[in-house]
Amino acid sequence: MVNKADKNVARLRRHRRVRGKISGTAERPRLDVFRSSKHIYAQIIDDVAGVTLVSASTMDKDFEGFGGNIEAANQIGKKIAEKALAKGITTVVFDRGGFVYHGRVKALAEGAREGGLKL
Repeated sequence: MVNKADKNVARLRRHRRVRGKISGTAERPRLDVFRSSKHIYAQIIDDVAGVTLVSASTMDKDFEGFGGNIEAANQIGKKIAEKALAKGITTVVFDRGGFVYHGRVKALAEGAREGGLKL
């Protein structure tokens, strides 16, 4: 019998390793990304206070279309940047959540940059 490694276990291990090095503060909160097969989620988190400041996802009521592609990720990046700027957040530290910086994760980051956030 062949034992196949669980991809999510490896991703969570990478995520824990990254989270040991980066943390969000009130001055520079953390932009966290989670990607599933059908949706993408983004949150801006202040880890010192332990609160989510801003969130956006393809599950929101005002989102139209399929949430599992690059165009949707780019839209969510722009939307979270717009919400963050409305709250006075201009710079964030990017947390890719253990995912490879490629495809939808990269598109979300680029959308946030286009929206005015400094990553």
